Amino acid sequence: MKWLKEFGDFINRGNVMDLAVGIIIGAAFTAIVNSLVNDLIMPLIGIIIGGVDFTSLAVQVGSATLTYGNFIQAIFNFVIIAFAVFLLIKAVNNFYEKKAAAPPPPTPPTDETVLLREIRDILAAQSGRTVIKP
Repeated sequence: MKWLKEFGDFINRGNVMDLAVGIIIGAAFTAIVNSLVNDLIMPLIGIIIGGVDFTSLAVQVGSATLTYGNFIQAIFNFVIIAFAVFLLIKAVNNFYEKKAAAPPPPTPPTDETVLLREIRDILAAQSGRTVIKP
């Protein structure tokens, strides 16, 4: 039963759970994009180019049927999904850049630090040296 515990530890790792959530959301996102392409974009393109239904485009070669319309449909799906992922990643990167661009203000020096700097300056003045201040 040691393997069962190891499997449980593997499944409960954060990156495995994140991957599972990503796959589930990706599948749902793919269904949405497929519907967008199949139900909205492709019919509009078909109307614009004269009522062509891309999914019915095919050519008969011997006994085989090459349904190149489905291939065209898959290319449109890919381009739209890739563009949507690009926009999503761009938005996330902009969010992190804005978050990283605002560094916290420097903390003011403590009373002890101020006192030590004053002592340093007095000692440097007495010895005739120049103090380079940060």
